[in-house]
Amino acid sequence: MKNAIIDAMLSRSSTKYYDKSATLSDEQISDLVKIGTSAPTSFHLQNWRFIAVRSPEAKARLRPIAWDQPATSEAAVTFIVVGKMADASTVPACLAPAVEAGIMPASIIPDWENPARGLYDDDVQLQRDEAIRTATFGAATIIYAARSLGWGSTPMIGFDFDAVAREFDLADNEIPVMLLSVGPERPGNWPQKPRLPVLDVLQFA
Repeated sequence: MKNAIIDAMLSRSSTKYYDKSATLSDEQISDLVKIGTSAPTSFHLQNWRFIAVRSPEAKARLRPIAWDQPATSEAAVTFIVVGKMADASTVPACLAPAVEAGIMPASIIPDWENPARGLYDDDVQLQRDEAIRTATFGAATIIYAARSLGWGSTPMIGFDFDAVAREFDLADNEIPVMLLSVGPERPGNWPQKPRLPVLDVLQFA
C-alpha cells in the first residue's frame, strides 16, 4: 500500500531536536487542532481540550514540571492534551450541530443518550478510561497531520500530572493525558526505529 498519508505515517518518528527559532501561527495551530478533533469519539462526546503552550512565559511554567524535557520549550508549541471525564448528559448538545446540518434526525438523540447514560453514569473508571481514549485519538491525529506538513512531534507522559493540572487550571473533570510538542525540526533526528514483526502482534481469528 502506497499513498501520501501512509508514507507520512510510516516515516514518523518522535523528534528530539527542534528548530528553536521556528514558530507556528495561530492559524497553523488552530488547523492542527481542527484536524485532531476529526478523530472518533464515543457517542460523539468530543470530550477533549487542547492547551497550546507556545509563549516563552508559558513554556517556562511547563518545562520544570515536565521533567525538564527540552522539547517542551524548544518546539514551536507543546499541547497539553486534556481528556474530559465522559459525561452522557452532554450527548444532546454534542449532537445538535449534526441535527442542524441535516445529518441525523433529532428524534434519535435519545437512542444515543440513553445507552451512553447506561454505560457511563455509574462507572467513574469508565468515564476516566474514555477521557484517556478520546484524548489519545486526538493526539495521534495531530501527530500524523504534523508529519504530513513536514513538522516533527514528540508525545510525552513524563510530567507531574497534578502540577500541570494546577498550573494550567484544569477542571476537576479534566485529565492531562499527555504533552505533545510540535514544530519544525533541525538536523540530527533519528528515522523511525524498526517495529516488531507484524506476525508477532497480529492474530487471525
